Amino acid sequence: MPATEDQTAAENQPVTENQAATENQAATENQAAPDGAAVPALRFENVVKKFGENVVLNDLNFEVRKGERVTLIGPSGSGKTTILRLVMTLEHLTGGYIYVDGEPLTHERRGDRRVERRPKDVARMTTRIGMVFQQFNLFPNMSVLENITEAPVHVLGRSRSEAERRARELLDLVGLADKADAHPTRLSGGQQQRVAIARALAMDPEVLLLDEVTSALDPELVGEVLSVLRNVARDTDITMLIVTHEMQFAAEVSDRVLMFDHGRIIEEASPEVMFSDPEQERTQVFLQAVL
Repeated sequence: MPATEDQTAAENQPVTENQAATENQAATENQAAPDGAAVPALRFENVVKKFGENVVLNDLNFEVRKGERVTLIGPSGSGKTTILRLVMTLEHLTGGYIYVDGEPLTHERRGDRRVERRPKDVARMTTRIGMVFQQFNLFPNMSVLENITEAPVHVLGRSRSEAERRARELLDLVGLADKADAHPTRLSGGQQQRVAIARALAMDPEVLLLDEVTSALDPELVGEVLSVLRNVARDTDITMLIVTHEMQFAAEVSDRVLMFDHGRIIEEASPEVMFSDPEQERTQVFLQAVL
């Protein structure tokens, strides 16, 4: 079905029949968001995720403002990575809603019903999101340059020359300008992860998800990857949602830190407060163990 003007407008706000509620929500967000940003980059509304009978996330509500860097910390199994995978649509949302820049990601309200969005609408939404995984997931049969340019060419429809120009800019950003023609198998783990960061940024995402990006690296390679991410945080205004056990990195790049336990947020604070004077005993015990 051809896109209509109404569908185009819907890219900037949730598709909902409860217009008054939407306007009230937007007004609230406009008061809370910085720099005149009326709508958060990400919003989780009553999110539920179950694996069989196991409830991993239950009635999760929080938001990430545009340009904000939010880090999720907590013990393994607390639901942090599941949140990222839901945003990337790698897991199916059991209940609730996720909004990206005000538009519903996988489900929308129609009156009193919760309805799945069309696959092509979901696919369009995911082009706004980039993710760097624990594993590098590079194509071993392609050069570094090809790994970075394939998605912009085939998903975004960019010309090969434009995609290659941008890829070389990003390789320079991550310190691998001389590796464009190399294959991933000839690179160290740290170099491969830096290529994966460049690949995610090549899609010009509005939101970048980082899932324990150093956990698969040898300890001596962790620093080079974190240095690149610090530069990205410093030199861009991209929104970041980060899962990490690297607390020093979280302290340096985060605007807010959320402590998760058993699929719920038990504390949130600025990194200065979270890492020096957390309120909750569970947070104190966790940080004593990981610091």
